[in-house]
Amino acid sequence: MAFMDLVFFDISIWVYLLLFVVAFFAGAIDAIAGGGGLITVPVLLAAGLSPAEALATNKLQGCAGTVSASYHFIKKGQVKLSDMWFAIAMTAIGAISGTLLVSYLDSSLLLKTVPIILIAVAIFFFFLPKVQPYIASRFSLTNLQFSLIIGTGIGFYDGLIGPGTGAFFSTAYLCFMGLTVVSATAHTKVLNATSNLASLAMFAFSGHIVWALGITMGFGQWFGAQIGSRLVITKGATLIRPMVIIMCLAISVKLLLDN
Repeated sequence: MAFMDLVFFDISIWVYLLLFVVAFFAGAIDAIAGGGGLITVPVLLAAGLSPAEALATNKLQGCAGTVSASYHFIKKGQVKLSDMWFAIAMTAIGAISGTLLVSYLDSSLLLKTVPIILIAVAIFFFFLPKVQPYIASRFSLTNLQFSLIIGTGIGFYDGLIGPGTGAFFSTAYLCFMGLTVVSATAHTKVLNATSNLASLAMFAFSGHIVWALGITMGFGQWFGAQIGSRLVITKGATLIRPMVIIMCLAISVKLLLDN
């Protein structure tokens, strides 16, 4: 595809408007429970993008949503970046490593295990009030340990594969750091934004990003994530728990059907 085609994809203005609306709803859902890519990637493919273009463009528009949600959580005092700098650094390193190695590693085997893990996450969130205090009291990690193990590991996974990253980060914060559901969601968005931005930096050199589409959807993601992040703070666990369960199961079904 020519350079100008990657900048301005040849589709009607109504399709751009539709993609903006889709990104808005995906951004709101992603800010609450993750899994926004489950909505946006199929729509990008339906718009005529190749799989490589859809994944790269999705990463661009997805960054806007996670950065938007992170900004809101930081502004509202749910997250202190000064306490997260090492986790952010390790997540970025993990995501860059995963993105660089995606062409060289066979991720198909790992991808087949993801639905099983996501179903386990859904079960965990279903029984969250009973099991979270028990696990957190026995398997707690320090900030340093969390950054090295969880930040690097899940960041690498996000760069390599991606589906369920938000759910994995949230579960890790609940289990190993003993955070509340709202606080875990807020911290998750910061690390998810980090891994997205790190991967995007690598994708920018691939030549597959359709910039006009990605930016248009990015605006939709930004505003949708603002709505979603506000709902997280006002509704709390009563909204987050069922949404995480639904999105984990939806991603699992999608992956099982694809494979």
